[in-house]
Amino acid sequence: MADILYRRNVVLETLRAGRRDIRRLLLADDADTQALKDVLAQAKQRHVQIVPRPRKDLNVLSQGDNHQGVALEVGAYPYAALDDILACALAADEPPLLLLLDQVQDPANVGRLLRTAEACGVHGVILPDKGSGEITPAVVTASMGASEHMLVARVINLAQTMVLLKKSDIWLAGLDLSPEAEPPDRLDLNRALGLIVGNEGAGLRRLVRDKCDLLLRLPMRGQVQSLNAAIAGSIALYAAWQARGYAGSQRSEVRGQKSEVRRPSASDLRPPTSDL
Repeated sequence: MADILYRRNVVLETLRAGRRDIRRLLLADDADTQALKDVLAQAKQRHVQIVPRPRKDLNVLSQGDNHQGVALEVGAYPYAALDDILACALAADEPPLLLLLDQVQDPANVGRLLRTAEACGVHGVILPDKGSGEITPAVVTASMGASEHMLVARVINLAQTMVLLKKSDIWLAGLDLSPEAEPPDRLDLNRALGLIVGNEGAGLRRLVRDKCDLLLRLPMRGQVQSLNAAIAGSIALYAAWQARGYAGSQRSEVRGQKSEVRRPSASDLRPPTSDL
């Protein structure tokens, strides 16, 4: 069964990533070919069939959403294995930085988290088979095509996967609003880390929460004491990347020191306090 992806950036990133079975590019007969020149160049480079179609046909395929005159017919999303994600971190010679989604269901939230994860250099994303959304065209659109560059694994049991990650010396931090959760600046996040974001309404499931090594909260000053799952997860991901000195960023002036990949003791979770 084919997926239909649409919008310029989504189509462009899918073509650039080259991970899907690309079947054909659908181009509105009145499309602005100048605005789509990068898309058309990528399609020609990859020998993708370009098919002109009436704009009304693309309107139907996108269910009335703004398709920007272009759509791409592709095969199913290529999920990765958990071992592929860990191998990605090893190949980069970096402590793993992972994102786990515990029944995050809104495609917009999943897509936005994938977009942030890709921007922060996350090595892979882990979704449970049940309760979390698949990588659908709606997710790809919300991610602006970033999903096509990400390794995403689907697992049968998230709690059991967390146990396996611990055996690989990965520290697990769950976003939580409980009093015992601590803000990012009180924790050393420059280590092998898996960040877990819970369901939009219920948060982390009890079994998942109990298997976390660390509970992380985002301090808030205003009257509203909660954030959207995608916003909270994105802030936490940037905090983890910041702890690594924005490693890999071309604009970074200070690189994070390499962390030894090991399970920390409780005493070394917090940065040293000042003598002042």
